[in-house]
Amino acid sequence: MQALLEVTLPVFVVIGAGYLAVWRNLFSQENVDGLMVFTQNFAIPCLLFLAIANLDLAQSFNWRLMLSFYAGALSGFVCGLFGARYFFNRDWEDAVVIGFCCLFSNSVLLGLAITERAYGPDALASNFAIISIHSLFCYAIGITVMEVVRARGNAGSATAWKVIKSIFSNALILGIVLGFAFNLAALTLPAFLESGLSLIAQAALPAALFGLGGVLATYKAEGDLRIVLWICLVSLIIHPAVTRGLGFAVGLSDAGTRSAVLTAAMAPGANAYIFANMYGRAKRVAATAVLAATVLTILTASIWLSVLP
Repeated sequence: MQALLEVTLPVFVVIGAGYLAVWRNLFSQENVDGLMVFTQNFAIPCLLFLAIANLDLAQSFNWRLMLSFYAGALSGFVCGLFGARYFFNRDWEDAVVIGFCCLFSNSVLLGLAITERAYGPDALASNFAIISIHSLFCYAIGITVMEVVRARGNAGSATAWKVIKSIFSNALILGIVLGFAFNLAALTLPAFLESGLSLIAQAALPAALFGLGGVLATYKAEGDLRIVLWICLVSLIIHPAVTRGLGFAVGLSDAGTRSAVLTAAMAPGANAYIFANMYGRAKRVAATAVLAATVLTILTASIWLSVLP
């Protein structure tokens, strides 16, 4: 267990540094906002663009990998949605937000960082394949279900347009789409430009982890504890367990299993709170769940690492 913690703890040291810096007023909230704008709108899109532009699509886009991860993610959404509605008596709009919390694992900031520390940079190809449609899949599910719930069955072309507009205004999605375009067209960047983008991309994970700590420092643990624990259970245990079981059933490779299960086992990302804030529903629950699950991931990720092939 100590060796496994040595893989996960450095990631959380960086998050903790950001948390302490903001908590002790050594790093202002305005600085955190600026850092997150840099990482979310520039550094991480560059990272995803370069990774997908150079990805072997035929090898990395394995149907067993995608089925295992995304069926697990969808099961998490369903558990969160109906658990919130029928176990905790939340209204349908709150229930959709809670389902989204269980759906959207932190695939980039935590998933990439922990997989790289555990298995090295060469192990990330399957992670990037998952990430390439992660935001698209999760936001499409969350926004569509929320808009249908809000329209009470009267959703139509306006809802579809809102879903598409929300998804493709995301800088991460744009980086992914451009990466696919370059890959499929067999285009290459000039060496000086690729080197420049690589320099920006190298700052993505450490800066984003530090910024995530700063963001978490602003969250207040005010949500319903029972629902927060339910989100943690679904996100950290049920989603990766379903992914692991499906991976075993369909014969997913060891490398694919590691990437899929570790990505599934990550805490809800900050996008869970962004989604809650976008609709003004279950914001306290989402904020508390992101904070609590991120802390618990130190332990649960180490456990999942111990049982992976």
